[in-house]
Amino acid sequence: MTQKSAATRRRVLASLGIGGALATLGAASVRAFPAHGGDAEAFDRLVRQSICTDAAATGHVFADVPAERLPEQRKLKLAWNATAVCVVGPLAGVNQGIYSKYNLDVELVNFGGSTDQLLEAIATGKADAGVGMALRWLKPLEQGFDVKITAGVHGGCMRLLAPAHSTVTDLRSLKGKTVAVADMTAPTKNLFNIQLNKIGIDGDTEVTWKQFPGELLRAAVEKGEADALADSDPRTYLWLKDGKFAEIASNLDGDYHDRSCCILGLRGSMVRNDFAVARALTLATLEAQEYVVHNPEVAARNFLAYAPPGTPLEDLLAQVHYHTHANHPIGEALKRQLVAYAEELKAVNVFRPGTNPQKFAERIYADVTTGA
Repeated sequence: MTQKSAATRRRVLASLGIGGALATLGAASVRAFPAHGGDAEAFDRLVRQSICTDAAATGHVFADVPAERLPEQRKLKLAWNATAVCVVGPLAGVNQGIYSKYNLDVELVNFGGSTDQLLEAIATGKADAGVGMALRWLKPLEQGFDVKITAGVHGGCMRLLAPAHSTVTDLRSLKGKTVAVADMTAPTKNLFNIQLNKIGIDGDTEVTWKQFPGELLRAAVEKGEADALADSDPRTYLWLKDGKFAEIASNLDGDYHDRSCCILGLRGSMVRNDFAVARALTLATLEAQEYVVHNPEVAARNFLAYAPPGTPLEDLLAQVHYHTHANHPIGEALKRQLVAYAEELKAVNVFRPGTNPQKFAERIYADVTTGA
């Protein structure tokens, strides 16, 4: 293995939250282990990692899963937001044949309804899985939807912006100010409310949150109806381009730098009754995320068909590079993130006071990447 390939391998393992497995597995390939017999425990760890030694050269960082561990051919519907380039991973999974490699015929369904409706659609089988923002999904999941989180997808896509020459220059300067948001349960409102809480500012009483239609958030600030805005890409990326607005904070700051903001959720009955399908879908989605990491321009070109007419490829590529697609934890790493989110949402009075963050994370997370 080249030095560059080894470094890439270590980075990818770290992004999956399982880098310590290198110590026992060395540079062995998934293909070196049979599907049955031999060191079965080591095989399962390797499938969990699914790392090829030539990742840097090929961009295909997941090895072939043995046929006997794949499900029978299955058609699935995966809900996504076709306006957000941050969820380009599943699109790569479809366009590059990654899902097909796992015997999955995945149809991407653009879901424009509320989060409750989306999670209900997954829970009741109208969709089989979906990708979405953790800070929008977790409150409905606290209420009991039968949806299981199996992987993080990526980090970084939420930003707080203010006019470049305003008095709002950091989170502390928001005290006594008004922030424009697209809705009062928006993940961006939750995120920056949490960040304010961490520096001793009560976002419920010391900051005013004001709702405007999403496309009008910048106009609201420019008209003086708000001092700053909290929203997500692609809008925030585009509003920064002319230099009239500055980024004050994001979900790549501080504790959030290594956190997934978007997650993969599967229908609970699939996890319980079709484990091989749940496992294949999760592994394929992780592989799709890694494809984006190694092939950002291809991923950006794939998304051009869903972007507004005339969108420059450079804009999509810049966002693909900005979003941390290599950050897709599973296992204990993801559960720790879910616990942290739950603790933070309790602190800002979004979660019920009696919710136990550890038990909540255990209930909503499903480990489908190890052996059945």
